[in-house]
Amino acid sequence: MKLLLDSCVWSGARTELTAAGHETIWAGDWPNDPGDEEILARAHDEGRILVTLDKDFGDLAVSQAKAHRGIIRLVNIAARRQSLLCAYVLERHSEDLLRGAIVTVEAGRLRVRMP
Repeated sequence: MKLLLDSCVWSGARTELTAAGHETIWAGDWPNDPGDEEILARAHDEGRILVTLDKDFGDLAVSQAKAHRGIIRLVNIAARRQSLLCAYVLERHSEDLLRGAIVTVEAGRLRVRMP
């Protein structure tokens, strides 16, 4: 899968997800933060699932109907567990994400919102 990790996601998640075979970029490597709308647009344009801790992306996708290729939102997940849980979601919900789902992961709970 092609992923774009928001800058708020632990940078080590990029290394771990890449090692697991995912084509992963991390927004923290960019010289400037272009803002949420531009990050979501870039993920969409490049066919990448966006991984974030920020609920604003869900608001952009749902309330403002901004185009996206799927969003994984990690809520209160420790940095060192972020890639593990992201990989878990990708394994079980990749088809949903490719159809534009928003998957929210919390401790002990996983929600899938289909478009």
